[in-house]
Amino acid sequence: MRKISLTILFQFLVLLSFAQQNLVPFVHPLIGTEKMGHTFPGATVPFGSVQLSPDSDTLSYELNGKYNGKVYNYCAGYKYEDKTIVGFSHTHFSGTGHSDLGDFLIMPTQGTLQLNPGVASDPKTGYRSAFSHANEVAEAGYYKVKLDDHAITAELTASSRVGFHQYTFPKSDQSHIILDLTHGIYNYDDKVVWTYVRVVNDTLITGYRQTNGWARTRTVYFALSFSKPFKSYGQKNLDKAQVYRGFWRKFDQTKNFPEIAGKRIRMYFDFDTEAGEKVKVKMALSPVSQENALANMQTEIPHWDFEQTKAKAQADWNRELNKIQIDASETDKVNFYTSLYHSFINPTMYMDANGQYKGLDQGVHTATGFTNYTTFSLWDTYRALHPFFNLIQPGRNNDMVQSMMKHYDQSTLKMLPIWSHYANENWCMSGYHSVSVVADAIIKGVYKGDAQKALDACIATSNHRSYEGIGDYIDRGYIPATANGTSVSNTLEYAYDDWCIAQLAKKLNRQDVYETYRKRSENWKNVYDKSIGFMRPRLADGSFKKEFDVYKTDGQGFIEGNSWNFSFFVPQDPKALVETMGGAKKFGVRLDSLFSMHLPDEFFAETEDITREGIIGGYIHGNEPAHHIAYLYNWAGQPWKTQERVRMILNMQYKSTPDGLGGNDDCGQMSAWYMFSSMGFYPVAPGSEVYSLGSPSVKSARLNLENGQTFTIEVINQGDKNVYVQKVLLNGKPLTEPTITHSDILKGGKLTFYMSAKPVKK
Repeated sequence: MRKISLTILFQFLVLLSFAQQNLVPFVHPLIGTEKMGHTFPGATVPFGSVQLSPDSDTLSYELNGKYNGKVYNYCAGYKYEDKTIVGFSHTHFSGTGHSDLGDFLIMPTQGTLQLNPGVASDPKTGYRSAFSHANEVAEAGYYKVKLDDHAITAELTASSRVGFHQYTFPKSDQSHIILDLTHGIYNYDDKVVWTYVRVVNDTLITGYRQTNGWARTRTVYFALSFSKPFKSYGQKNLDKAQVYRGFWRKFDQTKNFPEIAGKRIRMYFDFDTEAGEKVKVKMALSPVSQENALANMQTEIPHWDFEQTKAKAQADWNRELNKIQIDASETDKVNFYTSLYHSFINPTMYMDANGQYKGLDQGVHTATGFTNYTTFSLWDTYRALHPFFNLIQPGRNNDMVQSMMKHYDQSTLKMLPIWSHYANENWCMSGYHSVSVVADAIIKGVYKGDAQKALDACIATSNHRSYEGIGDYIDRGYIPATANGTSVSNTLEYAYDDWCIAQLAKKLNRQDVYETYRKRSENWKNVYDKSIGFMRPRLADGSFKKEFDVYKTDGQGFIEGNSWNFSFFVPQDPKALVETMGGAKKFGVRLDSLFSMHLPDEFFAETEDITREGIIGGYIHGNEPAHHIAYLYNWAGQPWKTQERVRMILNMQYKSTPDGLGGNDDCGQMSAWYMFSSMGFYPVAPGSEVYSLGSPSVKSARLNLENGQTFTIEVINQGDKNVYVQKVLLNGKPLTEPTITHSDILKGGKLTFYMSAKPVKK
């Protein structure tokens, strides 16, 4: 997906007490950017299907028949700089650079009924409202804001499948609740394929909406219940004139008509309210049916106690945040627990309370023995988020891999997911990185399913010749530049994924497969031009492309990066990369140059997803392909420089300020990098048990593992200047290499870092 490298962290300080320790973490539920809001600030529970949040504008994806670049500001629906809110929708992505969702927008109003959102410059022209951050509260599992133009206080909380609204109205005989079924994120006129609404009685309506967007065929069912009867209701159908309109014209469908269908529908529900009266709304979602949506509501929130639901949501967050307990400076606590919060938003649960879900084949399936998940941003999350889950959420990651295997079973192409959500494959980004997630989970003992079948699925995915140059890659060992605009990065990513398949085959004693994929994993060498020392596009005749710039990001054969960054993308074999680039000394100089150079704006000006704030020298931390690079000094014999660079990145790219992140969170990848690195280790090559050591920023950390063991990290002589590691002890014994293993951690015990202001050059 396309991404923005500058992300903003909006400071909503939330107090959540820890049960096991009197530690108070501060959580910032909102991540956004100066140009856009890329994470929603609303109400959800960990990995919840419902992610209820304010949306601050309604820009169209299309403008004069072309892409509207300004819509990129609204990947999550909410932009911090905006002064108005158009309503509260129930589904959002967290920190992505492409978008969809924004289903079922609800907005409370009072006064003259208006059924259009109006414009931000004059909010009173529609149902939107001005608001102030001074009257806004965002906590994990809870959101509150005053809608100034309507004198209404809105509060939101949620369960896994139900959004719970509480609106405090003034005295009025013209109070309304708007249900906008045309609203969406990355919206355009024809995005809504069809909408159906059934008014069951004066407190309950059900229905569904089908959209065609990033997910090509996505249907979401709902059940909506009011805490008090509405006195009247109606709708406005914005559909374009059709040649055939049927015989429904016999009825006046605009007022108090109980069965409504069309493409562009906005509904309203009228109430009389007393001063301070609270009107509550529950909106339950289902991927399967209206009946299941109603059952989800009755199962999860059968009552009208808003505070009880809020308390449970926050208890759920408190339980999850308790999985890691740290001691650190207040700033680092804010950053750490914000990161932990964000890493537990996606992937999202995708099934009803009865276990049913819609599969990739658009059929109804039942998840037996596992929880089905969706929202797999795998190009981002294979790097650190899923490895983090293997450590901290192994039960959930097992279910996520099970979900990927069901995706494979239901796929007509017989491929594991690339980027999937809501029973759709979006085919976004490059590589086939689900094989990394699958291999890592099996190698680390997390996946409880059929490992041999999983390996077969990885092999089938890697051999799908018609997908993005795989045929050329298999035949030639690289993808020609004329065949693919990201030929070099695809070749490099496939080579890494093939290494993962080799490691899995080795574990499962499939020696023939191991040998095949071990050889394929060396294909990175085929796009390395020794004459210039960089990865470079190659033509079908074997020659390297002549017109080439190692600094430029656009049109050079890479995605979201340049050759300077991608030339280090051989996480599966850093030792061979060091040798290929001339040995440890020259390799270290190359790394130094990356971090110290100045990359002029002109070299990424044409790339929408890279901005200055995510760059250190020429190192692009705001875009994931570079996330392992600081740790490569460990292979160059200069671990003190890994320590130095990691602490620099932690300080420069993660701040508890309005411009707090150097890149959007990408469904938790940026956050997972922070948590691993702040604890002192990082998975350079998922698919291996090995973690590379860096420089921890915490004073101590306690990992409460699912197997019942506790792993503790202790940092002696921690300080802002003490970024260098003198020595490391594992359970009292000195480590001789800058690595630990996943198995070391699972056994429980203590990792002790001794820090110094001076590097130890051994």
